[in-house]
Amino acid sequence: MDHDRTGGPGWPRRPRRRGQGELEAQVLVALSRAPGPVTAAWVQERIEGELAYTTVMTILSRLHAKQAVTRERAGRSFVWRAASDEAGLAALRMRRVLDGQDDREAVLASFVTGLTQDDERLLRDLLTDVAEEPED
Repeated sequence: MDHDRTGGPGWPRRPRRRGQGELEAQVLVALSRAPGPVTAAWVQERIEGELAYTTVMTILSRLHAKQAVTRERAGRSFVWRAASDEAGLAALRMRRVLDGQDDREAVLASFVTGLTQDDERLLRDLLTDVAEEPED
């Protein structure tokens, strides 16, 4: 009988592998719920599963490079915070997806044609509001 490490007889079940971006999303959720700037250890305690401290630091550093989080010195280490609220973070992810595409017009056209009538009306209203705002 062939036994593998996925939970066959005699082997412990391997934890489910997280999808791309899932850890980043979990870190962003933890930071958005934080009472203020927090340490990587604070974030580590609030993430599902047992992650190594170095993994949390890697995720935070990647998010910092993407401008999704900010950090400030606190002694010899950093404290971290989300750069925006959940809506702002979702908008940042949407812009990143759009920035990664060659044909922005096609992507936006496809997005808009997939909107519900209510969402389309909301988007039109938001675009009108932005167009009417005085420039600085």
